[in-house]
Amino acid sequence: MKETILLFNPPDKEKLLRIEMALFPLHIRLKRVLPEDYSQPLGLLAGMKDVAPAPKPWDGGELPDTMIVFCFLSDSRLNQALAALRKCGAGPFPYKAILTPANSAWSAPECFSELRQEHEALHRKK
Repeated sequence: MKETILLFNPPDKEKLLRIEMALFPLHIRLKRVLPEDYSQPLGLLAGMKDVAPAPKPWDGGELPDTMIVFCFLSDSRLNQALAALRKCGAGPFPYKAILTPANSAWSAPECFSELRQEHEALHRKK
């Protein structure tokens, strides 16, 4: 599968351009996901052929914040992408995930909800 980063609720144009410029040298595909596709499974959005599509488009509006899902990147490539995103100055991006067999069937809102819970739990402990 092709290295892909799914981008949900992208930031403003200036920050989006910074993200695109940061990832361009890495040749990682950046796919901006439209809100009407938020009900589709993450795996399907990433290009997995064995994931069934959702029956209806999403009608719940935009996610509350930007979410990034890294798909099919090795550990070293993931570290390169994260470093490039940190260095470009478009962040911070607290809602990041890696596509796994466990979350490949999740919709964007389900993934965002899980990330938000983890983020809040992490910050409660500090």
